[in-house]
Amino acid sequence: MTELEQQLAFIIEIDKLKAVYRQTTVKEDKNRHENSAEHSWHITLTAQLLQGYAEKPINMTRVIKMLLIHDIIEIDAGDLFAFAEQKDHQQQALKEEKAAQRLFGLLPTSQSEEYKSLWLEFEEANTSDAQFAKSMDRILPLVQNMNNQGGSWAKHKISQAQVLARNNHLQTIAPKLWQYVVSQTELAVDKGWLLTAN
Repeated sequence: MTELEQQLAFIIEIDKLKAVYRQTTVKEDKNRHENSAEHSWHITLTAQLLQGYAEKPINMTRVIKMLLIHDIIEIDAGDLFAFAEQKDHQQQALKEEKAAQRLFGLLPTSQSEEYKSLWLEFEEANTSDAQFAKSMDRILPLVQNMNNQGGSWAKHKISQAQVLARNNHLQTIAPKLWQYVVSQTELAVDKGWLLTAN
């Protein structure tokens, strides 16, 4: 295959992300489940709008790339609910690694290596870019659930501690957004959308 044929094969394959559905619902569309492609677009724009809250230097081009590709692996691995059991997350990680090899392997070598590396960096969240990207991936569902009377939190009986733990990267990368998350979870507890117990 030529490089163009490989790139087009990947472009065709990632169209399947539109058929992977998440627990988060779209309030404005009769509470249908959001798909992962919509989520990727939404968090990418969220990151651009909120980048001014990052208190460590970040490279927005890298952050945007991470956010656009981070869920592509769900084409093969499926979406796992954020608050699933730890053992389920461990099994999912194995599926996702295999999916990353296959899906990014469709690309020409240089792009394949770049995308796999960015995906892994996002997953490990050891750099400021990845921590900010992962924080955007975590804060957007909070905004959506707060806008939808608890949304998937209320449905699955999620606790405040669980939501805070998922957003913990914000404490160092964007403390003002962390304060917002804490205040929103307190409001959600008051409204009965989040539980107070672990």
